[in-house]
Amino acid sequence: MAIRKTGVRGTCFASIAMLLSAAAVHAATGSAPAAAATTTPQDLPDDGLHYSLGFGAFVAPKYSGSSDNHVVPAPLFGVRYDRYFIGTVPDANVPFGVGAYLYRDNTVRVGVAVSADLVKPRKSSDDARLTGMPDIERTARATLFASYNLDWVSVVGAATQDIGGKDQGATATLDLLGKYRPTEQLTLTAGPGVTWGSSQNNQTFYGVTAEDSAHSGLAEYTPGSGLAAIRFSVGAMYQLDKRWTLGARIGATHLPGDVGDSPIVEKKNQMTYGVFTNYSF
Repeated sequence: MAIRKTGVRGTCFASIAMLLSAAAVHAATGSAPAAAATTTPQDLPDDGLHYSLGFGAFVAPKYSGSSDNHVVPAPLFGVRYDRYFIGTVPDANVPFGVGAYLYRDNTVRVGVAVSADLVKPRKSSDDARLTGMPDIERTARATLFASYNLDWVSVVGAATQDIGGKDQGATATLDLLGKYRPTEQLTLTAGPGVTWGSSQNNQTFYGVTAEDSAHSGLAEYTPGSGLAAIRFSVGAMYQLDKRWTLGARIGATHLPGDVGDSPIVEKKNQMTYGVFTNYSF
């Protein structure tokens, strides 16, 4: 299979993918696997050993549905050899994991990844509204992802399953990303996406059991499976040179239906802002 060496464009897209992968998971806005679509790389490196190091920071809701924001640091790290990778997984929206591409060329990619949460998705101490609610524990996840990429657009889908036994169920995402390059160094991106959550996933993140209700005072609530997030993001990326990339991203997420009606949710419409720098070698 012929794979082109990384140019400015390939490094650029891989770099911003790393930031948004971390941002989406830590922000916990119901769009965990979905931000990968907004950052799908167009070009692939050759089959040698490749490293990427970077750092970002973003402002995001304290938990999915929170009306308060916090600033979250996002250290970025990735290593790839041939079809195998460890660290930040751009195509799968995973901040830290291991996996492999099952098929890849410059248009289509299919792969699998196994990852683990680095922090708890939600703690009762995040907000007074959550007093008496249990923490959502860290877990391990398995992800199957695929993408279709052209110069001007990318379509990405991913399916993720909790394999750590923490009752976080399954999610599926679909995202569309438009790409425009007004100059050789500057890349602009924008596009919508959706996340579907299983009944178990939505119950863990947005449900209130009878026991939780007794402890917290929140009304008992049982959301079903269905849409967990509708989002739109825009981004800008500037390639300083062959190694260094700077970027920024703004994302808007709406919590629809049963998810948005949860008594845990204070704010249905939420924003995330992120900036980063990345070095590839």
